[in-house]
Amino acid sequence: MVDGYTDYLKYVDDALALAKGIPRWWSKFSNKIYCNHQKLTIYVLMQKLRTTTRGIISILRSNEELRLHLGLYRVPVHTTIVRFVQRIEQLIPQLLGVRQAGIVAIDSTGFSLDTRSGYYDTVLERQNTSKRRRFVKLSIAAETTNHEILSFVIHHDRTHDSQDFKALLEGVQCEHVVADKGYDSRDLRQFVFHKLHARPHIPYRKFTAAPKRGRRVPLPDLKIYHQRSIVENVFFCMKQKFGSVLRNRTVASQTGEVIARILAYNLDLFQERVKNIIIFLRVAPAPANRK
Repeated sequence: MVDGYTDYLKYVDDALALAKGIPRWWSKFSNKIYCNHQKLTIYVLMQKLRTTTRGIISILRSNEELRLHLGLYRVPVHTTIVRFVQRIEQLIPQLLGVRQAGIVAIDSTGFSLDTRSGYYDTVLERQNTSKRRRFVKLSIAAETTNHEILSFVIHHDRTHDSQDFKALLEGVQCEHVVADKGYDSRDLRQFVFHKLHARPHIPYRKFTAAPKRGRRVPLPDLKIYHQRSIVENVFFCMKQKFGSVLRNRTVASQTGEVIARILAYNLDLFQERVKNIIIFLRVAPAPANRK
């Protein structure tokens, strides 16, 4: 935390402000030692620093100024953060407050579960001794202007992309929805057109008959459809910043880790927009004095 130290402190302040969208305590009977805002900020900062729960606790113990920004009088043990992560999923809809967008892009990706080499996995497959989950699947709906993640669905097994389409768009107000051929379905197009009152831009597969003229659902606009590449850029940036491998081993912890990376990604976007506004204000010419 030597380079850009002040940026990390500002990151902590922004994370604490974001965490105010969730309850401070689980109940009135909580021990009131560490609040949920502090725990969430620690876990999001852990993704920013690409470390483990034990690693972030070691950083807190050795950095007094960081503890002051978090308002910590004592440093929690790593199991306190682990237990909080197991309950974090139910709180996330309160933090992803952006529900309006002009164009929404939908796609999915996967996160590896450990750092074992591909050669080692190949050997285990040949010996029929590797019976483990290989990835965690993440499906998101991203806003194409600011590249923010609006909603997400996490799976720990193989599922078809189209199963999460309606859940991702639930409660989202938009004008256009773009997705690849994996979401080619008449039912999904009708859902976007009639339920969301938006226009779907989903290309047809070769064996799917395109609608004839006179149908209410129009053909996709290629200029708008090319905005779909933005969701691929979102996945690339997230994995470049926070890694493509999950460090936790249990299902609940892996889910919490993916959620924390989503929050850390959106928080990074917020900080970049603030920096751009500050730079613009510094270089913008002063208004001329008028008589």
